[in-house]
Amino acid sequence: MKNKIRIVILAAGKGKRMQSDEPKALTIFKNKPFLLHILDTIKKLDSTIKPIIVIGHKKERIKEVLGENYTYVEQHEQLGTGHAVASAKNYFVSPCEMVLVLSSDQPLISKETIENLIATHIEKKPTITMGTIIVPDYENWRANLYTNFGRILRDANGKVKKLVEFKNTTDEEKKIKEVNPALYVFDTKWLYDNIDKIEIDPTRNEYKLTDLIHMAFSQNKKIEAVPVANIIEALQPNSKEDLEILEKIVV
Repeated sequence: MKNKIRIVILAAGKGKRMQSDEPKALTIFKNKPFLLHILDTIKKLDSTIKPIIVIGHKKERIKEVLGENYTYVEQHEQLGTGHAVASAKNYFVSPCEMVLVLSSDQPLISKETIENLIATHIEKKPTITMGTIIVPDYENWRANLYTNFGRILRDANGKVKKLVEFKNTTDEEKKIKEVNPALYVFDTKWLYDNIDKIEIDPTRNEYKLTDLIHMAFSQNKKIEAVPVANIIEALQPNSKEDLEILEKIVV
């Protein structure tokens, strides 16, 4: 597996809403930084894989915590997730066939979910394989999922036909229970050829990775969507309050 896949972890962001000057990737959950949870999971997957870690804000702190035994790529300006992945573009080379992109603020992503995404990508050979979450309701601790995640729209045959950000959804689309937690496996060549085509979102001054999904649809490329078994795997705590909720629901 090692030669066929690159794993890119986005860890350049600030922890501003965590009321901390530390990188968000170093937020402590269950006595361990977010990023170390993910790296430990990847080691269980394949101990020979060395992920590419995209760093930015207080990059030296991440190196200090993790050590030098990783491949670090610097995102010189925090201009969004698309820009972060583009920063690692030079590592998308043969014989690598697929690129798995993970966010460092999803500490509960499981080995099984990663294996499922990769296995689906190998079997189905799409341009993009994406993880999705089926939400039973948007109540209690799941309320954050209502506004924080885009909606997955499928056709009559169950194929994904569209991804809609929450701010662009209709009232009916807001009711959809399948959402996008930003877990992606990309065909390497397609990603290399298209990552620099993302245009900046002037309202946020950032390049969004989700634009690649829209790009693939416009090119009539094949996209596979794999539901993630456990909702909590995709949760991305954005504040101390979110973190406290996660600490309570994860025993």
